[in-house]
Amino acid sequence: MAVSSIDAAGSKGRRYGGRITMFVALSCVTAAMGGAIFGYDLGTSGGVSSMGSFLKEFFPDVYRRMKGDVRVSNYCKFDSQLLTLFTSSLYISGLLTATLLSSWFTARHGRRPSMIIGGVAFLAGAAVSGAAVDVYMAILGRALLGVGLGFANQLKQNLQAVLLYLSEMAPARYRGAFSNGFQLTLCLGSLAANVINFGADKITGGWGWRLSLGLAGVPAAFFTLGAIFLPETPNSLVQQGLDRHKVKALLQKIRGTDAVDDELDDIVAANSVAQGGGNGLWLIVSQRRYRPQLVIAVLMPAFTQLSGINAIGFYAPVLLRTVGMGESASLLSTVVTVLIYTASTIVFMFVIDRFGRRTLLIAGSLQMLVSELLIGTIMAAKLGDEGGMGHAYAAALFVLLGVYVAGYSWSWGPMTWLVPTEVFPLEIRSAGQSITVASGFAFTIFVAQGFLAMLCRMKAWLFFFFAGWILAMTAFVYLFLPETKGLPIEQIGKVWREHWFWRRVVEVDQLHASDKL
Repeated sequence: MAVSSIDAAGSKGRRYGGRITMFVALSCVTAAMGGAIFGYDLGTSGGVSSMGSFLKEFFPDVYRRMKGDVRVSNYCKFDSQLLTLFTSSLYISGLLTATLLSSWFTARHGRRPSMIIGGVAFLAGAAVSGAAVDVYMAILGRALLGVGLGFANQLKQNLQAVLLYLSEMAPARYRGAFSNGFQLTLCLGSLAANVINFGADKITGGWGWRLSLGLAGVPAAFFTLGAIFLPETPNSLVQQGLDRHKVKALLQKIRGTDAVDDELDDIVAANSVAQGGGNGLWLIVSQRRYRPQLVIAVLMPAFTQLSGINAIGFYAPVLLRTVGMGESASLLSTVVTVLIYTASTIVFMFVIDRFGRRTLLIAGSLQMLVSELLIGTIMAAKLGDEGGMGHAYAAALFVLLGVYVAGYSWSWGPMTWLVPTEVFPLEIRSAGQSITVASGFAFTIFVAQGFLAMLCRMKAWLFFFFAGWILAMTAFVYLFLPETKGLPIEQIGKVWREHWFWRRVVEVDQLHASDKL
């Protein structure tokens, strides 16, 4: 039975040399463009779903309810499983792709080819979506986008190939900031989508939604072309059996120093363990010493979705129209919300490697919790089945949405995907990320497909439901998530033996035995 990569390497806490080189900065910027692909889709789907011209063409029943031609509760105007399938079909196909294909392909062929395939599939999906002539063609286009995301992106977020690439390329002491490049480009992509939605809604002739959907091909094209010229990561090249001297030369170029022997030794030792350890997915599921990583891989993306963030991300314009805002005003308000999201994400890049993961996750959770409780309270008190909501209360809801999004964007937003990339040793890293992706996709599908139906039936109580999950995820971080700030990615295995709970779960005798190696 294999020991963990950190113990096999015998690193015992040593830190690697190196600096931020132009080479690694440009590589990571190009890779992080994958975030713009997902961000653009996130911003587009909710805006398009609230456009009258789109609804009139593809969802006439929803359009009549929205216009008031059919009497229905304020909370049920947009309740349509076919409409939510338009959003969630991307994540259904993404889940199947990530589960069945992308992990296998990434492990055998590397991070870069996965990103190229993902970009090409996304280009095809954007073309089909923009040219859709009926609802089923629109859904097919979304499904093709999901294939691209399954290969290139982690949901929410969240790029299997890209996040692995960023975590392996970045210097350890700056890994949090570098990995947040994905989240920053996600915000910028979402911002671009919402600005385009606002402008496209004003195009005469009712075809503006086609522009919004079709322009998804622009970030995908940049991502695909950039990925062609990206170097492979040293970790992946070692897995593929490349000569040690060639890997060392690349690592020296990446780190900007000749002193890379310690880091390369750890990567090679970890790969030796991986080669003898069997199937990564079977290892992480079956062996007790990987139980902490398995729990984190499943629960962190699950908690993120159950906090309600993507309900707001996907359906913010719909939600604002539910409380009485006009079509144009709701789209403009969403632009402002995404600006807040982007600004908070930039702040995160400067504080993540200073304050650490746990502190920011707990503080962000508390901010989200208070906002969610106040949103639910205002809606329960001021929005009934009929009639509208006063402008002052609608404005208060908009402000609270901004506070909620800000709390998410400097805590759970980037760290839902950063933390899992840090905690997996090499022998299970690709499989572990696949589990993280699958969990994220599965719970995103649940939220995307179920939110409008839940809003119709639970009404304002839905936001108290999300608040309950925020309490649960705050408790999880406080009790069970160890700090990984500043630790080299191949040395994080030691945190489990130092943790009050996980040290009882991992195989302590093997960890002690490996210390003698």
